[in-house]
Amino acid sequence: MRARIYQPSKTAMSSGTAKTKHWVLEFVPESAREIDPLMGWTSSSDTQSQVRLKFDSLDAAKAYAKEHGIDAIQLEPNKRKPNIRPRGYAENFAVDRRGAWTH
Repeated sequence: MRARIYQPSKTAMSSGTAKTKHWVLEFVPESAREIDPLMGWTSSSDTQSQVRLKFDSLDAAKAYAKEHGIDAIQLEPNKRKPNIRPRGYAENFAVDRRGAWTH
C-alpha cells in the first residue's frame, strides 16, 4: 500500500488556520474511479481511498506508517505568510488607540 503524509492547507473560503495544525495520512487510490451507467455517480472499488488518518505530529504519522508497513511519502506543507494583524476591526474603537479617531 502506498500513502501520502501531508499537512492540509487552509480552505479558500476562510482566512483562519483551523484544521491545518494536524498531519494527515491518506492512501493513494489503487484503481481509477468509474461512472455508474444508471445513476451517473462516481464510484470506486478501492475502499482505502475513503480512509484519512489524522495525527498530531509528523513523527507520529511516520511511525504509524512504518509500524504497519505502509510505503508513505511526505509532502512538504506550503506555509502562508503571517500577515494577519494581532488586532482587527475592534482596534478602531479601542481606548488605547495611538491616534485620534475621527470620522
